[in-house]
Amino acid sequence: MLTFGLNYDVKPGHETDFENYTKDVITAMQGMEGHQETRLYVDVNQQGSYMIYSNWETREQFMAFIQSDAFRAAQRWGMEILAGPPRHSVYQRENMMGGGPPAAAAP
Repeated sequence: MLTFGLNYDVKPGHETDFENYTKDVITAMQGMEGHQETRLYVDVNQQGSYMIYSNWETREQFMAFIQSDAFRAAQRWGMEILAGPPRHSVYQRENMMGGGPPAAAAP
């Protein structure tokens, strides 16, 4: 299993738009092959900063999702309200269980 962290900074005043749209995308992901769980987190120390935490069975299944038309549509929509480019990280579960910090790599 792999965990993907998708980090976003949203322009002031668009936080509710981002949260509502992201909730809709997470709902749509529920039946996707390989998808296990996705949650939206907010940084309490930086307004407008979010992380989407998403668990997938394989990297290939996640890559199929981010290459889908639905994800591309979400990206186009988000470009209007994001304060900068998204930052994505991959965390492999076996690295997290060993007690050390997770190994991160861009997808």
